[in-house]
Amino acid sequence: MHRVGFFVCRGHDALDLGGPLSTFNLVSTAVAHSPYELHVISGAGGPVPGNSGLLIETSAAGMSTFDTLVFIGGDIAPMSAPHNIAAASELANRASRVGSVCTGAFLLAETGLLNGRRATTHWRYATQLQTRFPLTRVESDSIYTEDGAIWTSAGIASGIDLALAMIERDMGADIARAVSRLLVVPYRRPGGQSQFSAMSQMEPESDRIRIALNFAREHLAEALPVERLADAARLSPRQFGRAFRRETGETPAKAVERLRVEAARLRLKDGSEPIEQIALAVGFTDPERMRRAFIKLHGHPPQSIRRESRLSDER
Repeated sequence: MHRVGFFVCRGHDALDLGGPLSTFNLVSTAVAHSPYELHVISGAGGPVPGNSGLLIETSAAGMSTFDTLVFIGGDIAPMSAPHNIAAASELANRASRVGSVCTGAFLLAETGLLNGRRATTHWRYATQLQTRFPLTRVESDSIYTEDGAIWTSAGIASGIDLALAMIERDMGADIARAVSRLLVVPYRRPGGQSQFSAMSQMEPESDRIRIALNFAREHLAEALPVERLADAARLSPRQFGRAFRRETGETPAKAVERLRVEAARLRLKDGSEPIEQIALAVGFTDPERMRRAFIKLHGHPPQSIRRESRLSDER
């Protein structure tokens, strides 16, 4: 029997726990039996209040041993309590596979297991995670990451993606796909998929700025100076520049760069085009400019996207 422990602290998020817990639990429905034995645990045991006020009954961690241990996200401050760090470290050192959901990555990082490893968390907390734990290679735009026996996922519903990926590794794609159908969720988002798109992140208020962004996305391979975008929005360049920054928080040039990087990411993951060709196709004048843009926005070069995609295909 494969024992799975879900470690919660005071202030845990109900969906961070419920998503992966339900996913593992539904294996028994999909195959009429389950190799998984599920446990919700905490440092001291007993009822643990969540950030919504919901109390979850837990077992004391003690000297328990789990094949898979998942640190559940929620309020970050309680995770720094010495008793939680001590319990988490002892449990993690005895587990064969360790993961986290959302801000649970902060507690996982406290154990030292993220030192030198790739990891992700909810995009809102990625910078904080990187600052507090500089030895961790934070991938702020991934749905989930797998680095050896260490798995991490982004916010909220991505815990389901993490659990489905683990189930696929344990039991095969057919069973994981059956579970996803029971959950009525897509099977399954790739780990390297962006947590959000550049277009949805900017969310302008006015139709004129939305029209300009759509125009930019449809003409990425072409030169897109502010005058051309302003013309699409039917504003003067000066009016457009002020309105664009007010509504998106970015200059038009930075927004176009973000759209180009997003388009390049998709082509890098989904095909085998030469990087030089992709750079030109999305509007970068040369591969070096694209490389610099990737490092600035994501902390790693475009080649790493393709390597990760190939590794995922081989697994």
